[in-house]
Amino acid sequence: MPVPEDIPIVSRVVAWLRAGYPSGVPQQDYVVLLGLLRRELTGAEVRQIAADLAMQAELGAEITTADVERMIGEATLDAASPEDVARVSGHLAAGGWPLAEID
Repeated sequence: MPVPEDIPIVSRVVAWLRAGYPSGVPQQDYVVLLGLLRRELTGAEVRQIAADLAMQAELGAEITTADVERMIGEATLDAASPEDVARVSGHLAAGGWPLAEID
Protein backbone atom coordinates (compact mmCIF):
# COMPACT_ATOMS: atom_id res chain seq x y z
CA MET A 1 0.00 0.00 0.00
CA PRO A 2 1.58 3.35 -1.04
CA VAL A 3 2.09 6.00 1.62
CA PRO A 4 0.62 9.45 0.78
CA GLU A 5 3.15 12.10 -0.30
CA ASP A 6 1.88 14.63 2.27
CA ILE A 7 3.10 12.43 5.15
CA PRO A 8 6.55 13.49 6.53
CA ILE A 9 9.49 11.58 5.03
CA VAL A 10 10.41 9.85 8.30
CA SER A 11 6.87 8.51 8.64
CA ARG A 12 6.91 7.33 5.01
CA VAL A 13 10.23 5.52 5.55
CA VAL A 14 8.98 3.86 8.74
CA ALA A 15 5.75 2.79 6.98
CA TRP A 16 7.80 1.39 4.08
CA LEU A 17 10.05 -0.53 6.48
CA ARG A 18 7.11 -1.91 8.45
CA ALA A 19 5.41 -3.08 5.25
CA GLY A 20 8.58 -4.79 4.02
CA TYR A 21 9.64 -6.16 7.40
CA PRO A 22 6.50 -6.78 9.47
CA SER A 23 8.53 -8.77 12.04
CA GLY A 24 11.29 -6.14 12.26
CA VAL A 25 14.46 -5.50 10.26
CA PRO A 26 17.08 -8.24 10.62
CA GLN A 27 20.47 -6.86 11.66
CA GLN A 28 22.18 -8.09 8.48
CA ASP A 29 19.83 -5.91 6.38
CA TYR A 30 20.60 -2.57 8.12
CA VAL A 31 23.51 -1.59 5.87
CA VAL A 32 21.67 -2.49 2.69
CA LEU A 33 18.59 -0.53 3.74
CA LEU A 34 20.61 2.53 4.67
CA GLY A 35 22.22 2.40 1.24
CA LEU A 36 18.77 2.53 -0.33
CA LEU A 37 17.81 5.66 1.58
CA ARG A 38 19.54 8.07 -0.78
CA ARG A 39 20.07 11.53 0.57
CA GLU A 40 20.12 14.90 -1.14
CA LEU A 41 22.82 17.51 -0.77
CA THR A 42 22.34 20.17 1.87
CA GLY A 43 22.52 23.81 0.88
CA ALA A 44 25.97 24.07 2.48
CA GLU A 45 27.20 21.09 0.45
CA VAL A 46 25.86 22.62 -2.77
CA ARG A 47 27.65 25.91 -2.01
CA GLN A 48 30.92 24.13 -1.14
CA ILE A 49 30.91 22.01 -4.29
CA ALA A 50 30.04 25.03 -6.42
CA ALA A 51 32.87 27.03 -4.80
CA ASP A 52 35.36 24.21 -5.40
CA LEU A 53 34.32 23.92 -9.04
CA ALA A 54 34.46 27.70 -9.51
CA MET A 55 38.00 27.67 -8.12
CA GLN A 56 38.93 25.05 -10.72
CA ALA A 57 37.42 27.26 -13.42
CA GLU A 58 39.47 30.24 -12.21
CA LEU A 59 42.56 28.09 -12.77
CA GLY A 60 41.50 27.62 -16.41
CA ALA A 61 39.56 24.34 -16.28
CA GLU A 62 36.11 24.12 -17.86
CA ILE A 63 33.37 22.82 -15.58
CA THR A 64 31.44 19.87 -16.99
CA THR A 65 28.49 17.82 -15.82
CA ALA A 66 30.94 14.98 -15.17
CA ASP A 67 32.89 17.27 -12.81
CA VAL A 68 29.71 18.09 -10.91
CA GLU A 69 28.72 14.40 -10.70
CA ARG A 70 32.20 13.40 -9.51
CA MET A 71 32.29 16.01 -6.76
CA ILE A 72 28.78 15.14 -5.57
CA GLY A 73 29.77 11.47 -5.48
CA GLU A 74 32.84 12.33 -3.40
CA ALA A 75 30.75 14.44 -0.99
CA THR A 76 27.97 11.90 -0.49
CA LEU A 77 29.70 8.57 -1.20
CA ASP A 78 26.79 7.98 -3.59
CA ALA A 79 25.99 8.58 -7.24
CA ALA A 80 24.81 12.09 -8.02
CA SER A 81 21.08 12.39 -8.57
CA PRO A 82 19.86 14.53 -11.48
CA GLU A 83 18.29 16.85 -8.91
CA ASP A 84 21.60 17.38 -7.09
CA VAL A 85 23.42 18.00 -10.39
CA ALA A 86 20.76 20.55 -11.34
CA ARG A 87 21.05 22.31 -7.95
CA VAL A 88 24.85 22.55 -8.13
CA SER A 89 24.75 23.56 -11.81
CA GLY A 90 22.17 26.26 -11.03
CA HIS A 91 24.26 27.57 -8.17
CA LEU A 92 27.31 27.71 -10.44
CA ALA A 93 25.40 29.46 -13.23
CA ALA A 94 24.01 32.01 -10.76
CA GLY A 95 27.59 32.79 -9.77
CA GLY A 96 28.64 33.26 -13.41
CA TRP A 97 30.16 29.78 -13.92
CA PRO A 98 27.93 27.89 -16.40
CA LEU A 99 28.75 24.29 -17.34
CA ALA A 100 30.85 23.75 -20.46
CA GLU A 101 29.03 22.43 -23.51
CA ILE A 102 29.53 18.72 -24.18
CA ASP A 103 30.53 17.92 -27.78
